[in-house]
Amino acid sequence: MSTETFDPNQSVTMTDAARKFFASKLTSQNEGSLVRLSTKESGCTGYAYVLDIVDAAQEGDAIIDFDGVKLAINDESLTLLKGTEIDLVREGINQVVKFNNPNVVAECGCGESFSVN
Repeated sequence: MSTETFDPNQSVTMTDAARKFFASKLTSQNEGSLVRLSTKESGCTGYAYVLDIVDAAQEGDAIIDFDGVKLAINDESLTLLKGTEIDLVREGINQVVKFNNPNVVAECGCGESFSVN
């Protein structure tokens, strides 16, 4: 799936705080690096989010550009991520990337995994 064929109804959004956070992380990487979001089977409820900084998207990834921060989304994860907002929030002295995913019906107690219908 390329950017040209990406269905905006399956779009993932990113807050300005998250965009600035990832932009700062990408400045120390190779030119052309991007953020890649996928999911994997994990934990007690089913899935976990996987964020990586990579040199290139993988075949089949959808690419969304957030003012210079390119996000590659694993094609197999699009259904689980439809409508998700990526945010950066402060919890005490820590900053944490949060996924506000409307498809989630349950999360484990530690917040590391989630399930969908």
